[in-house]
Amino acid sequence: MYPTAPDHEKYAGDHDHHIPGHVPALSPHGAARVYAPPYVVSTVRSARHVGGEWSSGLCHCCDDPANCLITLFCPCITFGQIAEIVDQGSSSCAQKGTCYGILLSTTGLACLYSCFYRSKLRGQYDLEEAPCVDCLVHFCCATCALCQEYRELRSRGFDMGIGWEANLDRQRRGVTQAPIVAPGMTR
Repeated sequence: MYPTAPDHEKYAGDHDHHIPGHVPALSPHGAARVYAPPYVVSTVRSARHVGGEWSSGLCHCCDDPANCLITLFCPCITFGQIAEIVDQGSSSCAQKGTCYGILLSTTGLACLYSCFYRSKLRGQYDLEEAPCVDCLVHFCCATCALCQEYRELRSRGFDMGIGWEANLDRQRRGVTQAPIVAPGMTR
């Protein structure tokens, strides 16, 4: 049922990292070669996102503490990053963030603007309208809603800090993440 050591060595090689569930071979020094999954920007739902569920809950803001603090004190930054990715680069982070900031400071109703982007994001990834309608989510807790949308895009492979064009460029070049190295012995 399980391959013997000679069979494993026979099939071990650099091409093995393309086989799902592959167990890395040991180098002559006994260290495991570990491969990281490729960086993929995809609009196709992965198995992790089956059923239209969000990757994290609305109130899980502290799952990404840095983004939580940025969104709490300057939501226009997070909104701009989300809008640039959702609009697929047709507008810049600065443009949308500025519009959001102006609406927030003058009318206090930036939630009406941001709920449109939540709806658009849900449509792109076939996400459920939960826990309630988009405008109500943004009206009651815009900070939580923005944090959830940010985490959703990150979980789908987007690097939110580099914008749409740089994400596309990374995808075209097939950039992978740095390999994960198994920790060595410690004293």
